[in-house]
Amino acid sequence: QVQLVESGGGLVAPGGSLTLSCVASGYPFSQHGISWYRKRPGMARELAAWVSSSGLNTDYPDSTKGRFTVAKDNGKNTATLQMNNLKPETTAVYYCRRSGTEDWGRGTQVTVSS
Repeated sequence: QVQLVESGGGLVAPGGSLTLSCVASGYPFSQHGISWYRKRPGMARELAAWVSSSGLNTDYPDSTKGRFTVAKDNGKNTATLQMNNLKPETTAVYYCRRSGTEDWGRGTQVTVSS
C-alpha cells in the first residue's frame, strides 16, 4: 500500500523559513519523482516544486523559484521542501505526490503570519 506522509508544517512569521518532509512507503521510492503541491485559500491546488526520481533534477514554477528548494533522499525514502523568506501568501496546505500517479499525502498546513 502506497503511503506518503507530510510533516513539518506550522505557524511561522513572515521572512522565516520552514522545511517540510514527505516520507514515502509501499513502492520503489527511487523510481519515481516527487511533486509538491499547495492549496492556498480560495485558489486551486498548484504545483510548488518537482524533483526527479534520482533527485538530480528539479523544477519550480515562477511563484516559488528562488525561495523553495526541493530535495530527495532515496536512502531514506524522504523528500523535503525547504521554504525561505516566507510571505503571508505562502500560507497553504502542502501536499506531496508520487509523480505521474494519483498517490497523494494528506497534506501539512503552513501558515505565515505575524
